Amino acid sequence: MNIDAYTSRATGPAGIGGPAIDAGLRRYMLSVYNYMAAGVGLTGLVAYLATATGFYQQIAGTPLIWLVMLAPLAAVLFLSLRIDRMSFATAQAVFWAYSGLVGLSLAGILLAYTGTSIARVFFISAGTFAAMSLYGYSTGRDLSRLGSFLFMGLIGIVLASVVNIFVASSMLHFVTSIIGVLVFTGLTAYDTQRIKQLYYAGGMGDLAKTALMGALTLYLDAINLFVMLLNLSGDRRAR
Repeated sequence: MNIDAYTSRATGPAGIGGPAIDAGLRRYMLSVYNYMAAGVGLTGLVAYLATATGFYQQIAGTPLIWLVMLAPLAAVLFLSLRIDRMSFATAQAVFWAYSGLVGLSLAGILLAYTGTSIARVFFISAGTFAAMSLYGYSTGRDLSRLGSFLFMGLIGIVLASVVNIFVASSMLHFVTSIIGVLVFTGLTAYDTQRIKQLYYAGGMGDLAKTALMGALTLYLDAINLFVMLLNLSGDRRAR
């Protein structure tokens, strides 16, 4: 079930002391970040191996590339819609499979951009993600209104990207990337606050699964922020 369904503005259950909540919250958030970081690491490793072994280059010009591109979407939808009926071990396995599939689908980035620019953009996006996630975790401001605006921006990005598949406009690509950076930067803060609120609301009845879904949400923010920044400032390899 999608994590959005459990969103709450609760700041903590009545009658429970702050120190106990804080200790539990730290463990919960640490689990979220550990899963997210491990997922990003697996994605990078698979992307590297796919290009280093030549596997991606072999399938890039075949119909299999569409399977590679669509498989991550199927995996994330499956996890989001059925996690409440899965065992935690199965949910973990789907999360790792999804991270690997994303790595395979993004392997072309290693061929399109120079290694130096990929490393530079990675550190920029990692720093931006860390700063915005810290803001979302620590701010007392309610970011729920921002979430509606960002969701509309996300829908616009998806639609513009689909259109650009057919029109191949460099200007549309540039504008979409700028908006994408802004949207995923904002979503990082919004989603972090929402994940924190879910802890206080009792999550999905299983905090381990709630943490895993939180990790998936932040993983998507981090990966998309990296891709959008790379589209804007990455240096393409000479052909």
